Amino acid sequence: MRVSDFDFELPNDLIALHPAEPRDSARLLLVGEKGRLEDRHVTDLVEILRPGDVLVVNDTRVLPAELSGTRIRGENRSSVSFNLHKRVDANTWRAFARPAKRLHVLDALELGGGEGQGQPMRARVAGKGDTGEVTLEFELGGAELDEAIKAHGAMPLPPYIGAKRGVEPRDSVDYQTVYAAVDGAVAAPTAGLHFTEALLQRLADRGVALERVTLHVGAGTFLPMKVEDLSEHRMHAEWGELTAATAERLEAARAAGGRIVAVGTTSLRLLETAARATGRIAPFIGETDIFITPGFRFRAVDVLMTNFHLPRSTLFMLVSAFAGYDEMRKAYAHAIASGYRFYSYGDGSLLFRAPGDEE
Repeated sequence: MRVSDFDFELPNDLIALHPAEPRDSARLLLVGEKGRLEDRHVTDLVEILRPGDVLVVNDTRVLPAELSGTRIRGENRSSVSFNLHKRVDANTWRAFARPAKRLHVLDALELGGGEGQGQPMRARVAGKGDTGEVTLEFELGGAELDEAIKAHGAMPLPPYIGAKRGVEPRDSVDYQTVYAAVDGAVAAPTAGLHFTEALLQRLADRGVALERVTLHVGAGTFLPMKVEDLSEHRMHAEWGELTAATAERLEAARAAGGRIVAVGTTSLRLLETAARATGRIAPFIGETDIFITPGFRFRAVDVLMTNFHLPRSTLFMLVSAFAGYDEMRKAYAHAIASGYRFYSYGDGSLLFRAPGDEE
């Protein structure tokens, strides 16, 4: 298949700039067997899911990874900004720079240091790619660097929101799941933004279990595909962890007849990575660059909760693989005609795996 097979027209006014209030009041499109469509709301998960089902959520926590500051070269000063997108080691990050043309390798940087932020962070440009990507080497490292980024950075809104409005104070809460725990993401696992503490409690009372995995979402998730032939695309790698205890509980739930419900494509990608070798969900720690397109054989996930994705994106390819290409084309046409809100702050969908995808 080709990237153009996953294109569609989206009215600009359907791109959500803020989440629903409260979060769990968002609309939820059910895509069932043979493309059956049903308009519901996120709160209806309490009726839709069954006792014994397991919600698998991604507990990564978004770092405020937008940093602005000054490039210093001799007596010359120039304003620059960065979107951190992947940690390399304790004191090194890869980042997208704006404007990258102002930067040379070994340029000194002072980042942050605005009102109430204290002294700016010091770094240097340790490397430069040809697509606006640079490698930043900070004077600080480890947990000390993480805390400095939190103090000096802003929440990294997706480009389709950032192009329409600036960062607002509420984004520090809106763009974080209520169960976020492990620092490391520079983009939110957005399906999880729909959950409230109250909804999670109601699901627990119904007998739906909750399990946590961690996948640190990178800004590469927003990069457009640069090839037309899917076989030529290489996914960005993201670090994740699924513990042995979690894997054991998930396998026990499956054996008892429970369904594995992945909250978000990030949770699904990690679960399917962990199950690729044997078909059983196994412990996993490391990077995954799994690329899921129609024809992929799913081994771990039965149900997927996810937002509505960009045309021509790897995420629209993933949902087409999971629920069926024709079914998702019809589902997205219905969502657009019905005024569903799209992308990170938009409405959700609940997809049931297309039959015949088991090995």
